[in-house]
Amino acid sequence: MKDNHCDKIIPLPDNSGLNIVHKCFPILTTERLILRRFKANDIESVYCGLSHPSVIEHYGVHYESLVATKEQMYWFEKIEKEETGIWWAVCDRYNFNFLGAVGFNNWNKENRKIEMGYWLLPEFWGLGIMKEAGKAACDHAFKIMLVHRIEAVVEIENENSKKILNQLGFELEGIMRDCELKNDQFISLEMYAKLSDN
Repeated sequence: MKDNHCDKIIPLPDNSGLNIVHKCFPILTTERLILRRFKANDIESVYCGLSHPSVIEHYGVHYESLVATKEQMYWFEKIEKEETGIWWAVCDRYNFNFLGAVGFNNWNKENRKIEMGYWLLPEFWGLGIMKEAGKAACDHAFKIMLVHRIEAVVEIENENSKKILNQLGFELEGIMRDCELKNDQFISLEMYAKLSDN
């Protein structure tokens, strides 16, 4: 993985009203992928993902319209500005097509831990993309952000996500029974974690 610590790319003009932060941002590259900062014109791709039934079936965030998706774009900006997390747009390294997203939030600097999340447009499932992107993100978290523990919380029925976490070396630590309400039903979540010295 190559880690370019400063984003020298001039962002595209922003006609959406979003105030994207333009400071130093780590661009990560792998054999097939580039992980970059979200741009205002990514909003349609984000909406496509976070309104797709297959993506949001086990994901905690979804949007009903392009306008509503601005909330997610603001959130990417907010956690970066507050230094409570960082999310990347996952793109094809060669044609720059948007594929999905991976990142971290709930950064607890005192205890050196952070929570990981990710999603991928369904047409790119089964190609090993999120394993590749997730490894790059985890390497950055351990080596650059100096976290000791990365956590991931997954719905019990989300077999695809659990498979990715296992491939990335996360370990199942336990089940939180009936810990969240989703669609007026209690759901149970599994807690996975990966340590820097694993």
